[in-house]
Amino acid sequence: MKRYLPLLLAMPLAGCLNFGGKPPKALLTLTATSTLPVGSTQNSATAKTITILVPAVPQSLAVARIPVTTGDQVAYVTNAAWVEAPQRLFARLMSDTISAKTGRVVLSSAQAFSDPGARLSGELRNFGVDGSTGQAVVTFDGALIRTGDGNKVEKKRFEARVPISPVDYTTVGPALNQAANQVAGEVADWVGN
Repeated sequence: MKRYLPLLLAMPLAGCLNFGGKPPKALLTLTATSTLPVGSTQNSATAKTITILVPAVPQSLAVARIPVTTGDQVAYVTNAAWVEAPQRLFARLMSDTISAKTGRVVLSSAQAFSDPGARLSGELRNFGVDGSTGQAVVTFDGALIRTGDGNKVEKKRFEARVPISPVDYTTVGPALNQAANQVAGEVADWVGN
């Protein structure tokens, strides 16, 4: 009986313990509309390479929640969260899109130690909802160093806006996915030139 005493004493407290907040109703991710077919092989001996770095983000995006910005105020969509940091999801989406649209071999920073090829970095400035216009907004400031250009940096801003109504956990995911794919496609066209 003595060995069961701690268990019996802890039972009344079991309902009082909470190891985190209430889970969201929706966990969101991004899905690329342009991808290589499963089983495709790429070779850096026959194709150009590019290293895609995870973009920098402002603090409002450095969380798993989806911001809704109205003027100088930021709130977050209730009952929705990203399954992973949004900047990592966006980098992966760009990798899939650039690989599919340009034929380039996309390398991670860990794979690019010997020959990184071109390098794409930047800042994901907006990745949420503009509350005043009711639009999902993705804004990416890209910085590209092309192979053979030394340290010359090209910069370009990309933005996509997709109407969203109502703004809730069921509508933000598809709208942001559409906007992110539009931006990734435009970045792929820029990189491919």
